Amino acid sequence: MKVAVVGATGMVGGVMLKVLEERMGHLLDTVLPVASAESIGKLVRFNGRDIPVIGMADAVQAKPDLALFSAGGGTSLEWAPKFADAGTIVIDNSSAWRMDESKLLIVPEINGALVDAADFSKGGIIANPNCSTIQLVMALAPLHARFTVQRVVVSTYQSVTGTGMKAVQQLENERQGREGERAYPFRIEGNVLARCDEFLDNGYTKEEMKLTWETKKILDPAIQVTATAVRVPVTGGHSEAVNVQFANDFTMAEIRMLLGEAPGIEVVDSPEMDAYPMPLHAHGKDAVFVGRLRRDESQANTLNMWVVADNLRKGAATNAVQIAELLVRKSIQQAQQA
Repeated sequence: MKVAVVGATGMVGGVMLKVLEERMGHLLDTVLPVASAESIGKLVRFNGRDIPVIGMADAVQAKPDLALFSAGGGTSLEWAPKFADAGTIVIDNSSAWRMDESKLLIVPEINGALVDAADFSKGGIIANPNCSTIQLVMALAPLHARFTVQRVVVSTYQSVTGTGMKAVQQLENERQGREGERAYPFRIEGNVLARCDEFLDNGYTKEEMKLTWETKKILDPAIQVTATAVRVPVTGGHSEAVNVQFANDFTMAEIRMLLGEAPGIEVVDSPEMDAYPMPLHAHGKDAVFVGRLRRDESQANTLNMWVVADNLRKGAATNAVQIAELLVRKSIQQAQQA
C-alpha cells in the first residue's frame, strides 16, 4: 500500500501523518509526503523514519494507491483530477468537491456504506466534510434515524487551528505581547470574531453555509439548518451549541441511550458533577463529545445539546484516514474473493 499525503508540511497534513501512523502504519509500504515547491526536500517523520518531501508532479508519477489531500481548494481542483486519472483514489479535505453531485461526501460512521458500493477501481475523488459539519452530523445522525430531524439551529465556537498555523501564531504572539504576522484583521486573544470564512451575498459566511449544504447532503435534504459560526481564542477544538427540532417526540432517556450507543460518540453529561464536553478534554482525541442534553422548554419536540470535537483530528485528519481504512478493507475483501 502506497499513500501520498498532500500538504504534509501544513497543520492538518501533520496530523494526517500522525493519525496514519497510529491507525494504518503497519499496512503502509510507502508514504509520500507531498507539498509545494518551497517545501521540497524538507524531512517529515513517519514510523521512526525521516522521509523527504516531494513535489506534486513526482507524486502523481509515483501512482500511489491513495492520496490524502489537505492543501486548499485551488490545489485540489488542479491536482486531484491528475491523481485520479493516474488511478489513485483521492480523499480531499478541502471544500472543492463536497457539493459536486458526482462525488461522495463521507463520514464513515454515518454513510460509509456508500464507499463500499462505489467503484474506485480506476481511481476517483472522495470528499471529506467540513470540520464543523462532521461533529454536527455525528451527533444528529442517531437521533435523526429515530425521531426525524426537521430543523437545526447551530452556533459554533471554533478554534483558531481551523484557520491554520498563522492564526495559532497570532494568538500565541498576542498572549506573549509580541508583534508578528496576522491571520485575522482583529485581535483574537480576549476577543470573539463573529466570522469564519468569507461573507457571501446572503449575509452568511461560507462556513455557515457549509454547515447547511453539507448536513443536507450527508443526512437528509429535507433538514432545515441555520448557523452562526464564530472564532474564539481556543486551540483545542471546536464547540457547537445545537438546537434540534424533531418530527416526533422523545424522552431524555432515549436521547442518552441513542447517543451513548452511537459509534464515535462519547456522552459527557453529568450536571451534578459539573461534567460537560470541553475543547481541553477533546484535544488529541478522535471521539465527538456530546453533553448539556436538555429539552427545549419553549418548543415541542426540541432538544438542546453541546457538541465538541478536535477539529484537526475527527474534524479533518481522522475522518480522512477512516475513509482510507474503508477503502483498504474493501480492497482486501475483493482480493480474497478473487
